[in-house]
Amino acid sequence: MISPLSSAAALLFLIFFTAVPKPALVATPTPMVHTSMIEAKKKKADDDYIPWTPSYRLNWTDFMCAPQHNSNDVVASTSTALGLAYQIRNGKLTYQITCRFSKNKSWGLVKTPYILQHEQGHFDITEIFARKLYQVLSHYQLNRPTFQADINTIYDTLMQAKEAFQQAYDGETDHSRNKRQQQEWLERINQLLTDTQPYANYP
Repeated sequence: MISPLSSAAALLFLIFFTAVPKPALVATPTPMVHTSMIEAKKKKADDDYIPWTPSYRLNWTDFMCAPQHNSNDVVASTSTALGLAYQIRNGKLTYQITCRFSKNKSWGLVKTPYILQHEQGHFDITEIFARKLYQVLSHYQLNRPTFQADINTIYDTLMQAKEAFQQAYDGETDHSRNKRQQQEWLERINQLLTDTQPYANYP
């Protein structure tokens, strides 16, 4: 249960998705994290995170976690985070959305351009849903008595859709093993990035 916010208070949501190109693996996000501080949107990469930008594509040096060896033939793991921080200030709702790749939670064991392209697809999907989140929030009419519940519902709904989309991507491509489906999905992802371009400049 979330306590009511004052006019200067804020709430941050952060959710991670980890993708691995392996058979029959369903990745699950970590629980939502709440904090009382607004996180400034990071437009530059730092030691831990890379923000999504159209001009930068992931490379294997970004995957800084030690490879995890196990019996399930996992060859790579990508962790992305979609964050939302919001507050009421001077009677108005303001918010910040972040879409980031976690360097220290992502790793690669088999480092081929083909697998890297699949992992980039997961990062791109997170960006698509960051834009969709902005689209919904930009049309939200503030209702002070219910705004926390309203935003929780908006966020949860988008996250569920994002996770379903990520899982469909892995499922239909067989974690990149089905090359025809992989190519079709990359084309679909690129088209969605184009379609959501009007919401690419989220705050």
